[in-house]
Order: sequence, then structure tokens, then C-alpha cells
Amino acid sequence: MGLVEKIRTGISGLDLITYGGIPKGRTTLVAGSAGSAKTVLTAQFIGEGIRKCGESGVLVTFEESPDDIRQNMLGLGLDIAKWEAEGKWIFVDVSRRPDDHALKTGPFDLSALLARIEHAINKVNATRVGLDSLGAVFSQIDDDRLVRSELFRIGWALKKLRVTSLMTAERIEEYGSISRFGVEEFVTDNVILLRNNLENEKRRRTIEVLKLRGTNHQKGEFPFTVVTDQGIVVIPLSAIELKQRSTDIRTSSGNTELDKMCGGGFFRDSIILISGATGTGKTLAVTEFLEGGALTQERSLLFAFEESRDQLFRNASGWGVNFEALEAQGLLKVVCEYPESSSIEDHLVRMRAIIQEYKPHRVAVDSLSALERGAPQKSFREFIISLTSFLKHEEVTGHRSTGG
Repeated sequence: MGLVEKIRTGISGLDLITYGGIPKGRTTLVAGSAGSAKTVLTAQFIGEGIRKCGESGVLVTFEESPDDIRQNMLGLGLDIAKWEAEGKWIFVDVSRRPDDHALKTGPFDLSALLARIEHAINKVNATRVGLDSLGAVFSQIDDDRLVRSELFRIGWALKKLRVTSLMTAERIEEYGSISRFGVEEFVTDNVILLRNNLENEKRRRTIEVLKLRGTNHQKGEFPFTVVTDQGIVVIPLSAIELKQRSTDIRTSSGNTELDKMCGGGFFRDSIILISGATGTGKTLAVTEFLEGGALTQERSLLFAFEESRDQLFRNASGWGVNFEALEAQGLLKVVCEYPESSSIEDHLVRMRAIIQEYKPHRVAVDSLSALERGAPQKSFREFIISLTSFLKHEEVTGHRSTGG
């Protein structure tokens, strides 16, 4: 008996924590509370299969209408209407209308639904299927044994059709029962948990792979965020490897005396932390660091979380540094954002994207204290580790300031 074959989800970070994706031809339960991005993950799983793997997909929707899903997912980079026109995506719409009235006339039976799903799979030759969400169907059934048998029937039918499928189910609590009915996890091969936990008045989304039957995966919770035009981005600290290259080349701090104290400047792949109370010159040190890069024709990138662009340029001018001229020469890029404008995970994803696009030699963050005040402690710690590792991997000199 060979190893379990996996299929890549195409979702950034998720394939890392699952060691290559989810088992092919099997059913995975995606359980989470309201707002945990269950529908996004399911739609993205199908969409990335179309975009990256040339596979078609079927989405069975029990709650949201296809029109709502098309509109909501377009902002995340999933052009479902285009894929439908190309015969790569098909909906099986089982969502209820406002004027629908339930009428019990006999025993509950999913035969007609399964026939519709099989027809849709055959029509587009689908290999990926999503069912969103099971709760809308089984909330009408009072018999737990019937719920279990019908869930097993769905899973067996999908496996027989040789498709890889995701089923979503709602949870009542973030850290309680895995699913609402308490049986969903027992009739599926794999379980992924999504959480949208409230910590110190801040929401923190995490993903946990609870089980992948017959294969290994990374354990524990991993932060993730939902990004415009990208969808879900998982941020696994476990993907960080201590394989960064090192150099003996030194680069100037921008301050002659500080360079002497450091034996000739900073090592080029160093991450430097400047700590001090208000008024001790942290922002001045950042300004000198950026000017030092410009003197050797190095591109510098400044992420500012406390002062506006106008304030930074005015203060730099007072110290004899012309930020506007450096920008015009392509030697400086300044990005100013209020810390509370986004989650710290969103800030991290955006910062990494800007660094990859601009390709700077030097990066400065002013200041970490501003970011810390708007984030849960665990999230802030993960942010520091991830950003530090990323800068080292990119061989960028990092300069960060923080309050004392």
C-alpha cells in the first residue's frame, strides 16, 4: 500500500502546514464559527484548482445565493463568472429563498441532491467539490442518527465519484465541540478548524489542521488573514528555516561615530533594534540610516506607523536630509499607515509584498511600539519573528525602532 496522494490547495501557507496539500479523492471537513472564512476557503480551493492546476470544480451552496458568492469572491481575485463561462466552474444552487416554506411529506432523502451533484461533476469534468454549508441542510433534522447516516452517504458518494471535496460546518464555540451536530468530524477523512477569536478586543483568525487521515501534518494553530485580490494567506512560523546566508560585508549606519562603535558599521544582513524613550533620537537614527544608504546608492524603504509623510519629510529636512529628493532619485520609498487601520497580519502581508516589489537594500520600521499597541501579544510576537526571518531571507539590512 503506497503513500497517501495529496492535492495542493493552492492557498498560500496552507500547503506548507499540510506538507503538500490535502489527501486526494477524500472529504475534508472545514469547521468554524461565523466570520471565520469557511466559504472563502472553499471557494478559493476550487478557484486555485482552476487557476494553478487546470482542474474544474463544483460548488454546492446551501445558504448564500450564487450571485452573492460571485460578487463577494470577485474582490478576492476569484472571477467565478469568467470560469463559469469557460465551463470550469458550476454551481449547484440549493440555497433557500425568502418565500420558501418547508413542508415535511416523508422521510428525509438526499438522492435528488446527490444526482444533481453527480450531473454537475460530469458536466465540467470536476475534480474539486465544495459543499457550503452542511448546517443549512441538517438543521431541519431532529434525529442525530439520520444526520450521521446522511453525512456518511454524502461522503461515500463523493469518494465514489473520485473527487476531492470540502464540506463546511458551523461551530458554536471557538474552543468547544468541533461541529454543531457533533458527528460531522467522524464521517469525514480530514478536519480543518478555522477560528475568529476575540483577544483583548481584537479579532485574530487562525487555522488548525486537526487530522489528515493516513498522512502527517503540522500541529497547532497558525494565523491567517484574508487579503484583497489574494484571498486567504496563512502565516506559518514553522515554515521559517535557519538557512539564511551570512556576509562579512559592512554597511554604514549613516552616523560616523556609531559606525566606529560597531567596528565599521552594521553587517549587511543584520537586523538592528533601536530602543529608547520618547525624545531620545530614534527617528533621527532612522533618518541617518536611510541617508547612509542613499550615499552609497542603496535603495531604502521606510514603514512609518507614528508620523505622517509630511511630518517625516519636515523633520528630515530639519536634520539636513531631503527625503523628497531621495524619492525623486528612486533611492527612497516611504509608506505611512496608522497601526489600527488593519490587523497586524494584514500589515505583515502588505509589508512583504512591498519589499518584494521595491527590492530595497535597507528597510526601516518606525516604530514597533505603535504596532504593538494595536495587536494581541501573540500576534505581535509572530509578526516580529516572521518579518525578521523574511528580511534575513531577502538579505536586507533591517532597522527597527521601539519605545523604551
